[in-house]
Amino acid sequence: MSFDGLFTHAMVRELNETLAGGRIMKIHQPYPNEIFLVIRNNRTNYPVLLSAHPSFARAQISRIKYANPQTAPNFAMMLRKHLEGAQLLRVEQVANDRMIKFTTSGRNELGDEEKTSLILEMMGRHSNLFLIDEPTQRILDLIKHVPADQNRVRTLMPGGTYVMPPKQDVINPYESLDGLANLILDNPDVNDLAKGIQTTFQGFARDSAQELAAVLQQSGDAMKLAQDWFERFDRPEPRLISTEKGVNFTPFEWLTVQGNVLTYPTLSEMLDAYFAEKSERDRVQQQAAIVLRVVRNELKKNKTKIKKQQAELDAADNADEFKVKGELLTTYMHQLERGMTEIELPNYYDDNKPLKIALSNQIGPSQNAQKYFTKYNKLKTSVKYLNEQIAMAQEEVDYFENLLAQIDIASPKDIEEIRQELIQEGYMRVQSKKKQKQKPQVSQPEKFYATDGTLIEVGKNNLQNERLSMKTAAKSDIWLHTKDIPGSHVIIHDANPSNDTLLEGAMLAAYFSKARDSANVPVDYLPVRRLRKPNGSKPGFVIFEGQTTMAVTPDFALVQRLRQNKPAQQ
Repeated sequence: MSFDGLFTHAMVRELNETLAGGRIMKIHQPYPNEIFLVIRNNRTNYPVLLSAHPSFARAQISRIKYANPQTAPNFAMMLRKHLEGAQLLRVEQVANDRMIKFTTSGRNELGDEEKTSLILEMMGRHSNLFLIDEPTQRILDLIKHVPADQNRVRTLMPGGTYVMPPKQDVINPYESLDGLANLILDNPDVNDLAKGIQTTFQGFARDSAQELAAVLQQSGDAMKLAQDWFERFDRPEPRLISTEKGVNFTPFEWLTVQGNVLTYPTLSEMLDAYFAEKSERDRVQQQAAIVLRVVRNELKKNKTKIKKQQAELDAADNADEFKVKGELLTTYMHQLERGMTEIELPNYYDDNKPLKIALSNQIGPSQNAQKYFTKYNKLKTSVKYLNEQIAMAQEEVDYFENLLAQIDIASPKDIEEIRQELIQEGYMRVQSKKKQKQKPQVSQPEKFYATDGTLIEVGKNNLQNERLSMKTAAKSDIWLHTKDIPGSHVIIHDANPSNDTLLEGAMLAAYFSKARDSANVPVDYLPVRRLRKPNGSKPGFVIFEGQTTMAVTPDFALVQRLRQNKPAQQ
């Protein structure tokens, strides 16, 4: 479902039960539109994500790791000034809308009590996060500054008075269900009923309106069915459902969403699994902008080079034509005269059919013949060189297409290693020492555990792949990689894995590859001892022989389950 007002209702309940009364210990802003508050409550630290992203706006407890910028943005500094050490009094939803208010109490620099609130408005591209002084309702700061000429309805700049978004003429279903009975009577068609629900009641996205309409079509007291359905948002059973159209999430079992189900203990854990791919891809795109530009430029340059050299190679295929013309001119030299621009001669290589040959009127007959022999020799000599150059350019294309595939599956913390690799290989310049304030941390392969508890590691970039396959893996471990498709190195840390574990390792190799959305993906596997790294080859490049190949279809639900599995007991 969507993160609409109904889902917000369920999430606010979860956050309030978990966080209310805790203290805000740390504040980070790793991404332009997202804040992390580390709230300590009941001797546990909870990383709370408040996202004003235009596509993935949400609030949740998120355990997805992030990398902080070397310099904190101004908004994060303002939050630290007013919120660090403050107590979170409560989390509440504004009506049944996509708005969440975090009310806090702390002390300012003078030691006086200070009440502030964070208000998250999840409104698509208009999403925003406000820091408000509670007594005056003055905007201390907000994550997105919007000038007055871009929003004339209310002030969206620091110093202005916070005003709620324009109120809609809809009913909060948690306060009243007036009008629902008439909607049911007037709209026997389920689609019409869903539209009526969405326009009458607050907090409904299209998919949740469709679900309630389907529930109301069941036999029984319609009003009782509706009340029971709304109450279920207070006792969710979070789940991810894999369908033919993709992966969806629901707070409990839905009639309108059927497929393979994966359940979670909390809404936040479910959202971490759901957004792990979606929001991480977006974060990677933000952080990898320069890296992507370099990779795409190099890819384009080498593809253009191959195209040009292939055209020259195709021209070299016609080299014999120049040799024939040179020989004909030599044979019939007595018919040539200086000043001629062309001549037609019988081609004894083709049943004496007449062949027109262009001549230069600036040189003599012998020189014209020699000119064709020179062209012939030049083209024949170029064939070997062109084949070598095309092969080298194709290696570059394969390398950069592999990098693109790695960027597509990377997490933000992996991007720095891809940047370092490009610097090492000479494709990017080294940053000045002034800008390099700290040495980049070495990221680690992602760990998964098979159903039987066997550790499976997945490299997310070439430097990780090289360390994993050539340094940290035991020679008897099993190495897996998609066959002739860019993707991750996968290591099963077991010399004799079960068939099920081997299949799960192959699933991971297929999922973390360019063929993620394909079916029957071929995956090679063999012991690590059979891997070889050619001298001078790029990071992560290996050669091997004696592999076995199996075909698998990537499964998102399986990958999430392997993420949750625990290691085998030693």
